[in-house]
Amino acid sequence: MTIWKNSQDLAEINLRDKDTTIMGFLGIEFTERGDDYLKGTMPVDHRTHQPMGILHGGASVVLAETLGSSATSMCLDLSREYCVGLDINANHIRAVRSGVVTGVATPIHMGRSTHVWEINIVDEQQRKVCVSRITMAILQHNNG
Repeated sequence: MTIWKNSQDLAEINLRDKDTTIMGFLGIEFTERGDDYLKGTMPVDHRTHQPMGILHGGASVVLAETLGSSATSMCLDLSREYCVGLDINANHIRAVRSGVVTGVATPIHMGRSTHVWEINIVDEQQRKVCVSRITMAILQHNNG
């Protein structure tokens, strides 16, 4: 059973956001949507490095928030609802100097007014780089 309420096409989202968002600037791409997870990648390069030449923790948080907020959006009736980030945290576990990291967002809680997602980010050898959790607030459009 799938958790998704709308059928946003990942290729269309990647193309739409390529030149207009931080997602595009950092090279984040959605790669897969399973029945209960959303997966995406981000390159580790000059755009995502901190001064010591390793993946910037803030870039990992951008990947985590992109996955968690997009996943919540895909679970909503967008004609009536939208979501905003309420809280995010991250534990940075391993340094990465180059290559690609992959994040997978899975739901912990899916209520009427909040969603909580866990996002695990790994390197190309599947070693855990970052563990993050985001809480999303679900709001109603005011069509009055």
